[in-house]
Amino acid sequence: MENLAPNKPTRPRLPEWLRRDLPANSALAIYNKTAGAVETGALHTVCEEARCPNLHDCWGRGTATFMVAGKECTRGCRFCSVQTLKAPEPPEAQEPERLADAVQRMGLDFVVITVVNRDDLLDGGAGHYRACVDAIHRRLPMVGIELLGSDLAGDFAALAALLDGAPLQVYAHNVECVPRLDRHVRDPRASFDLSLRMLAEAGRLRPDLLTKSSIMVGLGETDDEVIDAMRLLRGAGVSLLTLGQYLAPGRPGERFVPVERYVHPDTFAQWTEAAYDLGFGGVAAGPLVRSSFRAGELVAAARSGERVSFGAEKG
Repeated sequence: MENLAPNKPTRPRLPEWLRRDLPANSALAIYNKTAGAVETGALHTVCEEARCPNLHDCWGRGTATFMVAGKECTRGCRFCSVQTLKAPEPPEAQEPERLADAVQRMGLDFVVITVVNRDDLLDGGAGHYRACVDAIHRRLPMVGIELLGSDLAGDFAALAALLDGAPLQVYAHNVECVPRLDRHVRDPRASFDLSLRMLAEAGRLRPDLLTKSSIMVGLGETDDEVIDAMRLLRGAGVSLLTLGQYLAPGRPGERFVPVERYVHPDTFAQWTEAAYDLGFGGVAAGPLVRSSFRAGELVAAARSGERVSFGAEKG
């Protein structure tokens, strides 16, 4: 009898270069210590909430990217597994000090703080984001801090308050995809143009900071569009760039955008060279690269002036 069941959507077969090994030996011990610090502090990490494929690798190195202002986001982007709520609980007043505790226990010398969008708050969450940065710096003034911020709904005044005297080394905000795919991939309130304007304004307000952004590929863009997007970012003064393969966090047919292609590491290597040719100071590009990938090393490489390649190799 003919099978009349509808065909289920499928995704391309996962290539070998996207497979990761679990930590072992000393890396496993460090991974467990990192996991313990996160759990003890009742903190959220983007590593967990966004199901990052580098979780075991980064935690096995003693690094983690903390996500502040809650674990629910007011945006509903189609690439992201973070839960969406129109009105999440208010940010926890104790979170900044708990965050500083965790960074101290982990013995970090560089920390990345990322955020959920808080369109429900008058300042877009900027005040809480700044409190988290300040708490770490008060406790550990020698620790380098990167803030991966939201677009604050285009509120330049909130951005100015967030950055004014902030003890940061890097201010990051992700454009996520090439401009043509905005409506397909991101929440309708977000756009490449808005993100670009926020990055340019951050550079104007704080020319002493490194600004940074990230592009996902495999969403249906062309190689030429990737180069054009990099050119636009560089034109806005962005100095650090990460490029990584999009991996749908859910099953085929769910709300998430499907993977259109798996980009070969050789192409990422070509994009790395193209980005340096455009004038970026630091580039991490590879199938498993995410926006906070080897963040401290990327900053050091940019300051050295050398063309260092991160991420094109497996692992």
